[in-house]
Amino acid sequence: IICCNLLTVWVMMAQLQPGCPDEKEKTTALKDLLSRIDLDELMKKDEPPLEFPDTLEGFEYIFNEKGQLRHIKTGEPFVFNYREDLHRWNQKRYEALGEIITKYVYELLQKECHLKKVTLPVDATESEPKSFIFMSEDALTNPDKLLVLIHGNGVVRAGQWARRLIINKDLDSGTQMPYIKRATEEGYGVIVLNPNENYIEVEKTKAQVQLSSDSSDEPAEKRERKDKIQKETKKRRDFYEKYRNPQKEKETMQMYIRDNGSPEEHAVYVWDHFISQSAAENVFFVAHSYGGLAFVELMIQRETEVKNKVTAVALTDSVHNVWHQEAGKTIREWMRENCCNWVSSSEPLDTLVESMLPDCPRVSSGTESHELTSWKSFPSIFKFFSEAMDAKNSSVKPAPTRRSNRIKYEEL
Repeated sequence: IICCNLLTVWVMMAQLQPGCPDEKEKTTALKDLLSRIDLDELMKKDEPPLEFPDTLEGFEYIFNEKGQLRHIKTGEPFVFNYREDLHRWNQKRYEALGEIITKYVYELLQKECHLKKVTLPVDATESEPKSFIFMSEDALTNPDKLLVLIHGNGVVRAGQWARRLIINKDLDSGTQMPYIKRATEEGYGVIVLNPNENYIEVEKTKAQVQLSSDSSDEPAEKRERKDKIQKETKKRRDFYEKYRNPQKEKETMQMYIRDNGSPEEHAVYVWDHFISQSAAENVFFVAHSYGGLAFVELMIQRETEVKNKVTAVALTDSVHNVWHQEAGKTIREWMRENCCNWVSSSEPLDTLVESMLPDCPRVSSGTESHELTSWKSFPSIFKFFSEAMDAKNSSVKPAPTRRSNRIKYEEL
């Protein structure tokens, strides 16, 4: 395929004689094409349509009784390279399946975990972009305990720790459902945040595309020069398209959700409108990866409230940085006493891991895989919460590590 495409281009170049300006321009464009184009781009010419099923059954996959994704006919795990030598197409197929997985997890949160879906902003109009979170029926009324879950950055959405784990391993390791079910069994209310749902994408109209490219406040001479460059670029690109023939994807624009345009904004918004309004005497957080950064930002913006309401925080391979986020001394001191970060490490579970940052203790999650840290530290985290409640009642702080491995922070 690649050889045929290259041969076609060379034949066309041989046929073009640089006699007139138009033919000379085409020759230059073709030479430019050969110097820029890569193998992936050439292969798009024979790429199948980017059209995929919208259900698990359409993909011929289903989750078995162990929560593992398996092919309906063969019983085999998910295969990424469904079509050899078509990485882009395989990636798009994987992403399409991922979107179905997201909706599937949403359904499980409601059906199996008995959570309700709550729209954000709370005063959203019918026409504006909206997001949502999930919470238990007693999330705001439970007088004792409330568990708040925050996932990391990327494609994951509410109820997920890692999409890759859901697809390639199982639902227990990749979703937050084990946390939700155990919390419910132990009498916690639950709130599941959705920090990556920050905007909706809508297809741009021609008028919007034109509007976005206009720069009416620029000097006329500069605007003319820019327009000329844009026209030349478009002409050259359109000429390439005739031979490269990729599948064009729709041009979209992002419409951000009010007061929830970033994970940090989302965390503060949910705190202000839900968590701070809850009746729970003890609020606990589990925050993975970027979720830890969002929690620290919440502390910076709502320090007094968080200190008064939150009993303990479990971080799993958090990427927060108290220096870069400019967390004050009082925040760092509170984190040392009330937080623990289960990090990726080859050490046994709960073994103390040294840290250069003066914030919270770091202990091993029992795995070197970043994505697995929340699942591997699952039993230790609930023990940590239980000890934190007991310590609050007896004014003695819990030990987040094994007794034999405890080291005073002053010695680190």
